[in-house]
Amino acid sequence: MKTTLVDPRTGAVRGTSPIARESEVRSTVAAARAAWPGWRGRTPRERARALERLAALVEANAAAYVAREAAGTGKPDSETAGEVEQVADLFRFYACAVRAQSAPAAGRLVDGHESWVRFEPLGVVGVVVPWNYPLMMAAWRCAPALAAGNTVVAKPAETTPDTLELLAAHAAEALGPAVLTVVSGDRRTGRLLVESGVDMVAFTGSAAAGADVAARAGGRRVSLELGGNSPALVLPDAPDDTWTQLARACTYNAGQSCAAPARVITLRENYERTVENLAAAARECLAGRDFGPLNNADQLARYDGIVERSAARRHFVADIAPRPGEEHGLWRPARILADLPDDDPAVVEEVFGPLLTVQSADGVEAAVALANGVPQALAASVWTRDLGTGLDLAARLDAGEAWINCHLVQTAELPHGGRGASGHGTDLSTLALHEYQRPKTVTARLVREG
Repeated sequence: MKTTLVDPRTGAVRGTSPIARESEVRSTVAAARAAWPGWRGRTPRERARALERLAALVEANAAAYVAREAAGTGKPDSETAGEVEQVADLFRFYACAVRAQSAPAAGRLVDGHESWVRFEPLGVVGVVVPWNYPLMMAAWRCAPALAAGNTVVAKPAETTPDTLELLAAHAAEALGPAVLTVVSGDRRTGRLLVESGVDMVAFTGSAAAGADVAARAGGRRVSLELGGNSPALVLPDAPDDTWTQLARACTYNAGQSCAAPARVITLRENYERTVENLAAAARECLAGRDFGPLNNADQLARYDGIVERSAARRHFVADIAPRPGEEHGLWRPARILADLPDDDPAVVEEVFGPLLTVQSADGVEAAVALANGVPQALAASVWTRDLGTGLDLAARLDAGEAWINCHLVQTAELPHGGRGASGHGTDLSTLALHEYQRPKTVTARLVREG
């Protein structure tokens, strides 16, 4: 049984990929279980060196990763090349982080006793990643899990198995057999992995799918990143490049990013200026030239449905510029929606496309209420020349990550994670190591003889 793979740039079939079922999932998890004692038993330095070898293989084969990622996602090389570079950096970061992690207080904390805390790996981690960042999201999950001493079985999205399969091949070379393995397939494959004998599930995807994962995982640990609907608070004194920055962030990866700006909220006196400037900036971003297509037919239909159901009275739509031979790809232009109700589908749902809505508020308090008025709470940004105001508003926004005068600026050192309907758990930074470890307190009574 195989999945038909489609190139979203052209709409043409580009190949097939196997669909794993019970026997394949069971045998892959069993192999990861058998590999765990050897991987766990390596010292942090030995695991670090292996992860550094994997990073070097990613860099040495960057062109192959870029080509595979582009084929599966349709992203331009300018995007995929940067993401491959980030993936290599992530493995190197966690190679260092696992050797420098801190622990809670240790020592003579109880009279006559010595205590300390061990951080131990969980075992086999099942990782399920989405199609919007097939390689990078896998690295966000796999790198800290591996560094912490777990083995990993990863399941890529049905439409984008390419780069994760290559990563698993390089991991076998750098880390050893079955330390990082892949089961490709559809949603049923993912459910089989979640229900298998893994000790933890790390999932990135939709809120509905995340709820299903949590239910199937039972009492096992689950780390969920479930999407966003990020507000951008634009004050009247916003920097001159605000509009360009927001348009570029909204169209990066065709807006298919959980943390992308989605809802622009400004004050009523600044509303028309905001709409006009955003519309002008969006017209400069051309699908096919500056950003890629939507990933698959289901996402295209979902996006089109939200646009069709929107009650926005004004639509500002840019052009598209596909290259020759790509006219039948899944392209959608940059779009700005204005004059729409606060409960519009394009406002309350995660659109996941190159679209920004614009809302007005009667004051800063009302703007913050609008920003915090949706269930998702992953990321947000504030745009103002007044740093004090920006810092105050960033603190009041219900989001796991907040930016001031920028958006989508991320690095391995800084944590990323959601609240509310955006899930729970931490990606990136040294904090992510603890997602894949459990603490054990050891206390020894000091016995004196004679």
